[in-house]
Amino acid sequence: MDGIQGASLDLLNARIGRRHYAPHAHDEYAIGVCVDGLETMRYRGERLYSAAGSLVVIEPGEAHTGGPADQDGFAYLCLYPTAELVGAASGWDGGLPHFREPIVDDPGLAGRLRLAHRSLRLGDDPLEGESRLLEVLGAIVRRHAVRVPPGGGGPRGASGIARAVAARLSDELVGPPTLAEVAADLGLSRYQLLRAFRDSMGMPPYAWLAQHRVARARTLLDAGHRPAEAASLVGFADQAHLTRWFRRVLGVTPGAYRNSVQDRARRRPAS
Repeated sequence: MDGIQGASLDLLNARIGRRHYAPHAHDEYAIGVCVDGLETMRYRGERLYSAAGSLVVIEPGEAHTGGPADQDGFAYLCLYPTAELVGAASGWDGGLPHFREPIVDDPGLAGRLRLAHRSLRLGDDPLEGESRLLEVLGAIVRRHAVRVPPGGGGPRGASGIARAVAARLSDELVGPPTLAEVAADLGLSRYQLLRAFRDSMGMPPYAWLAQHRVARARTLLDAGHRPAEAASLVGFADQAHLTRWFRRVLGVTPGAYRNSVQDRARRRPAS
């Protein structure tokens, strides 16, 4: 959808049969509800399960997988608010909401999130959708999160190293530096850099970079670029390279995603 308080907000409603998502991370929070079946995922080194009615909260930059726990599959809905939006909804001054437990047993909040998601998806009353969203985000944070001060973790810890590497790769998206160059600039060996990055992000730098490129390509597709153009602009070798990673991260091809964006734009009523 167009967004809440000036920030874009993606919504997802899906049923998954056998597909398992490869390890990936989001720039935003991923907050959802399992509505049918049983989902399993790897997150922070653990194998976790969420049944129907469970709230699931994934923090920005946290690598995770996802897929059905059995042959019956599962269904879920999810929304992806920015850290700024979640922080604003919480009413906190500074510090990011941190969720120690990604699977939350709170049926009342799960139901409220489903109502907010439906209202936003239908778009009949934007004021109602925005109000429901902000109210439920605030409640989720107040009940189930703790505050992490800005810059928590220290610049030389694994998380600080990973943030520095990710920032460098993001800045040099099309022509990224070598591991040796980044490690030398941080005063580390390549092994130390790789271990710190994987410990913090759950994946090696090349996989993080590919997923970041997918996120940037998605923004370009939203703006009307063709898949081949988007591939070139974010640093993929060609459209086929983009398609492989796009399917791996988002489960659809860039062409199918772009068509869905155009379909939504055609259905949107004129103001």
